[in-house]
Order: sequence, then structure tokens, then C-alpha cells
Amino acid sequence: MEPTTALLTDQYELTMVQAALRSGAAHRRCVFEVFCRGLPAGRRYAVVGGIGRLLDALERFRFAEDDLDHLRQHEVVDDNTAAWLSTYRFRGDIHGYGEGECFFPGSPILVVESTFAEAVLLETLVLSVLNHDSAIAAAAARMTTAAAGRPVIEMGSRRTHEEAAVAAARAAYVAGFATTSNLAAGRRYGIPTTGTSAHAFTLVHDSERDAFRAQLDALGKGTTLLVDTFDVDEAVRLAVELAGAQLGAVRLDSGDLLQLAHRVRRALDDLGARDTRIVVTSDLDEYAIAALAAAPVDGYGVGTALVTGSGAPTAGLVYKLVARGKDEQPDGAPVPVAKRSVGKPSRGGRKWAVRRHDDAGCATAEMVTVNAPSARPGDRELLVPLVVGGEVVGREPIGRARERHERARAELPPHALQLSRGEPAIPTLYDDGQGTSPGDTVNIEEAQ
Repeated sequence: MEPTTALLTDQYELTMVQAALRSGAAHRRCVFEVFCRGLPAGRRYAVVGGIGRLLDALERFRFAEDDLDHLRQHEVVDDNTAAWLSTYRFRGDIHGYGEGECFFPGSPILVVESTFAEAVLLETLVLSVLNHDSAIAAAAARMTTAAAGRPVIEMGSRRTHEEAAVAAARAAYVAGFATTSNLAAGRRYGIPTTGTSAHAFTLVHDSERDAFRAQLDALGKGTTLLVDTFDVDEAVRLAVELAGAQLGAVRLDSGDLLQLAHRVRRALDDLGARDTRIVVTSDLDEYAIAALAAAPVDGYGVGTALVTGSGAPTAGLVYKLVARGKDEQPDGAPVPVAKRSVGKPSRGGRKWAVRRHDDAGCATAEMVTVNAPSARPGDRELLVPLVVGGEVVGREPIGRARERHERARAELPPHALQLSRGEPAIPTLYDDGQGTSPGDTVNIEEAQ
């Protein structure tokens, strides 16, 4: 039996449930939404990551008997609350942006509708999955944009928590990475895996010649040889001597990669290995990749920058109550509620969202409404059903999320893909249903 996910949460979720069960508010119909108030400094768009992982985790969100024993023993919950938790199942509805979709400040990327107690328990799980995976996906999208069609390899497992590494590999693949070095990600999600050797492999042999020969004998001439352990020029010459023109690739992992790539390309061509590829690694991020755009590089390997979100390790998503049932109608239609905290206000009401496009298919705005929008030419609805009546309906192959991201990124205006600092690529416009017009539509980022 797979482990439950119910304790992957904060204690205050349970204390709220306990108090709400006593007050009666636990059973009020509520709507929670996930959104960000702003993008990381200088970013122009964000990417939804982790929806598939969240749906898997939601199905395992159950309180086992030993979980409840622990909670009672440590006086986290009382007996009545433990009894309620023992039969917990999320029975509500969840709509969300499809995984891989781009989003902007104020985009309601997840809408959770259920009772207060059922929905509030999911807050920490939802945010921990989506904040991490969306941050990785956004960084990966910038890196694959900078790579301009050249393949990028995810290789950050040694730079983060072992489970975070698997999640990062998945999110990176959604956003366009070609392969991962992480075998667990390959097995769980069907992501292509790759890997050859490190400097230690060269050093454990008596000579570089012995190391190269051993790798070629084991993996074939299509393998990638690491050529910067000692002298790069000599290593390239030796690699072609042993493998011939059929050598698959060489890897550079140190030094001035721009200068070395040109030098190695000339050497390979002079030796007749014109089809041998050059792969570069060594603390790359999107800016380093962009700086190598004019270099004769055929692929990139990215580790630390990718798994840490390239400077933005969280997507800044929040999970807020935006509507609840009235006191006298606990099962009635929820009415809007909103907090007015200084610097952290929210907009009340259950939201819908469409992306507007011009006649050429280029995105022009994120339209967020408190009533189901009337379709206009060029509008694309963004929220899709993920969970209906507690049953997961939105699970999809990872390849579909990857394709969605490619389409979503392609429809952004050209300036959205620039790496320079800038504002969100398109405005988020808000219509509260009071007959607003384009002239008095509000930018959510400013309003919040």
C-alpha cells in the first residue's frame, strides 16, 4: 500500500478543522483559489507545474490509524476531530489550469470547491507541490527558450533533496527539457534518461587512454566522452583516435566554455569527426546558455540552477478562501469573501479565466471574471475539470502537458521570451460582473 499524504501538512490546518467542527462552520460550502500576487522580479510569465503530482497525492490523502494515534498522542486533535479525520475523503470539485499552461499575476490556476473542512485541509499539500514544481517549470522554460531548439539535459539530482530531484526532473520535462539523469523520474514518469561518466572514471584508470577505451568498449562509439580532466586538446585528439569519426559526443565541464567550444569544434572537424556533438555543462543557467548561442554547442546539461528555480525557488502561490455559504444557508451558493490585509488583500468570488488573443493568435490579456465568461472570438478558456465529486478526472500523460506548454509559450508575445527584466508579458484584467468596460478594467497585480 502506498504511503498516505495526509501528514504532509501544517498543524494549523487541523486546528482550524477542530475549531470549525465545534462552531459548525466546517460544513459550509466554500471556494478556495490558488493564485500569485506577482511574478518573481523581472519574470514575464510563469508556468503551471505539478498538477499531475498533486492529483496523485490527493488520492492518497487519507488518515491512517497510526497517523491518528500520533495526532491524539501529541494532542494535535481531540477524539471527535480524530473520528472525523478517520473517514476523510475529499468529495468536492477542483478546476485548474492544465499543467504546462502559462499564467500571470491573479490567474486563478486552481479552484477548489467543497466544505470548509474538506478544502482547508488541502492547503499545505497543494501549495507545497505547485509552488515547487511551478518554480522549476518556469526556470526550465527560460532555459529551453535560451537554448533555441538545442536539447537541454536535467542533471540536478545531487543539488537538492532526493524526492525534490524527481519532481524537478518531471517539471523540467514538461517545460521542454529533453532528458534527465534521474532514473527514478525515468521510471515513474517515462522521461527519457541519459548519462555517461564523471571525472572520477577517468582518474580511476591508469591513463586517459585506458578510461576512454573502457567507456567505448562498454557503451559503444556513440557515447559521450568527458574531455576536460587534463588537457582538452590532447583528449579530443585521443577520443577521435580511439572512436573515429563515429564518436557520438564530447563533454566540456569547466573553463571558458565559449572559447573551448570553438576550439574543440575546429579540432573535431580537422580530425574528420564533423558529426561529433559538443555538450557543455558546469553551473549553467538561462543566461549562460544564452551567452553560448553563437557557440558551436549541440546540447546543454543543467543542474543547480534548474533545481533551485534559477533564483526563484518558489512560485509565490497562495491558497485563499474567496467564497463561503451564508450562515443561514450553510449548503447554499457561496457568497464572495475577501481579506483586506495590508499588502495581502484578495478578491472575493469564484473566478473563471480566459486568455484573449488577437487575430494572429498572439495572447493579449488574461481575463478573470466572477461570472462564467461569454466566449468572444480569440478567447481560450483556461480552467478545466480536474476532480469532480471527489473523483480524479483530469489525469493525463505527461506528454500532453509538455505539448500544452509548447503551445502556450508559442502564443505569448515575442517580448515575453526575453531574458531581460520586464513586466508580465500580458496584463491580467478583472471584470467583477458590474458591466465594466475596457477603460475601467483593473490590473489585478496592482489591485492586490
